[in-house]
Amino acid sequence: MGERVTVATVQRMKREGRRIAMLTAYDYPTARLLDEAGVDILLVGDSVGMAVLGYDSTVPVTLADILHHTRAVSRGARRALVVADMPFMTYQVSEEEALRNAARLLQEGGAQAVKLEGGEAIAPTVRRLVAAGIPVMGHVGLLPQSVHALGGYRVQGKTEAAARQLLRDAEALAAAGAFAIVLELIPRELARLVTERLPIPTIGIGAGPDCDGQVLVVHDMLGLYLGKPPRFVKRYADLATAVTRAVSEYVAEVREGRFPGPEHSVEMPAEVLERLY
Repeated sequence: MGERVTVATVQRMKREGRRIAMLTAYDYPTARLLDEAGVDILLVGDSVGMAVLGYDSTVPVTLADILHHTRAVSRGARRALVVADMPFMTYQVSEEEALRNAARLLQEGGAQAVKLEGGEAIAPTVRRLVAAGIPVMGHVGLLPQSVHALGGYRVQGKTEAAARQLLRDAEALAAAGAFAIVLELIPRELARLVTERLPIPTIGIGAGPDCDGQVLVVHDMLGLYLGKPPRFVKRYADLATAVTRAVSEYVAEVREGRFPGPEHSVEMPAEVLERLY
């Protein structure tokens, strides 16, 4: 199974030039499978809102939702580092509230770290959590929790002013003690510059190949997501088609009386059956 991945492991991987593989996970069996396949970090993302719960964005996801799914994932992860997203408005109101909510994700959920969206504005909160012994992963670029303010899911950091602000945001998070930072939907060149400048690992999603690691939503990369995936997603399987085909076959066999067959049934001993009659 290998040595348990920790925050120190992830930071050492950057220093040694080893790429970090990260995927989302929301349940026990998926966590077990991804863990056994060698994934380094399992993110219990608020993307659960769209991938599992049927929401149009991550905004409706609650702390109770993330806690529920983090418990399941933490029970399935034997090697991977489990990181839990802090949902919308669970860390913005005050540092004290952020600390309480983050502590619950570790204490009750079993996560080893939390992830927060934002840059310079949340650096004091990151510093407070880290000082309390809670590892924090940052997240800059496209911020899904701010999709309404951003006007949609658009590439960030394309202008000089926006790129400079993103650099300041990333540097502020690193200075506040974040152990890694997700870079979402930014130009490849900017992601490379951030990666070169920061002493901590960068994890890209739609940010090109030059980050220290990559992350995808597991439903997207396995083809379990209904609809067209984002441009940056590579589908490694088409499980939606496989599931639909299997279920259609099951439905047909049930309706035609072909399932269950003799091999799927338990026979009663003949002498018992005779006495019943």
